[in-house]
Amino acid sequence: MTVQAAPNSEQARLWNGPSGLAWVDQQELLDRLFRPFESLLAEAVAASGATRVLDVGCGTGATTLAIARRIGADADCVGIDISEPMLAVARTRAEREDVPARFICADAQHHVLDPEGFDALVSRFGVMFFSDPVDAFSRLRHAVRRDGEMHCIAWRGPQENPFMTAAERAAAPLLPRLPARRPDGPGQFSLADPQRVRQILEESGWTDIVIEPLDVACTMPESDLVPYLMRLGPIGVLLQQVDGCLRKRIIEVVSDAFAPYLQDGEVRFTAACWRIDARANATKAVCHA
Repeated sequence: MTVQAAPNSEQARLWNGPSGLAWVDQQELLDRLFRPFESLLAEAVAASGATRVLDVGCGTGATTLAIARRIGADADCVGIDISEPMLAVARTRAEREDVPARFICADAQHHVLDPEGFDALVSRFGVMFFSDPVDAFSRLRHAVRRDGEMHCIAWRGPQENPFMTAAERAAAPLLPRLPARRPDGPGQFSLADPQRVRQILEESGWTDIVIEPLDVACTMPESDLVPYLMRLGPIGVLLQQVDGCLRKRIIEVVSDAFAPYLQDGEVRFTAACWRIDARANATKAVCHA
């Protein structure tokens, strides 16, 4: 497989710019916060007996490395992501920890992967950003061997994840031009509708589709809340663009909005997600629209 540069798109701009750099900056915090999901995916791969694994939207590599460690010496794990800054961290971690994992900087929707080159595909919050999800999942299915498995975790809707939208709701009066989230466009909640997810996967050649709600308790130290708010999500991006006085006011207002999530020196919330499992159907043609 060859390395392909990220295409010139809004997602490439974000993840090679402010969003990707924010994840790099907060890598340790985010790894701790989302470790339960990483463990679930590693368990699913171990149960399947897969050794050749593709991690889509791998970011800084936590899930790729966890799966490679779990498989052991036979592991052939590849992470693919559009963000070069995040992959630089992933490669450094793999080398430092001597873990058998490789990383490709490319848009998984367009990158040409070896046919049936993998036994399984996984993703922790990495498959919600495709501009054409049917095409993307078709190509990814083609890269998985016949009857190979897919295990993904994606967010349910914003109504079920008030923690994830609390900053935007609180800051909206101070930011009248705050862009609205598009439920049908690439983004955190693009796979919130399970019927839409099922239709996408059926059209792209996946079978034995199981979509189940997954609620995971997440925690982080209260001292990490302001750094989290200042860098991550739509508000974190916008805070880098406003003047100091407005930035200070937004941080104050947004921090107050998170009071309901503070308990005993920790930030506690429930991540409402979908666990999406499916199997590759090698008889269906691949869409290259």
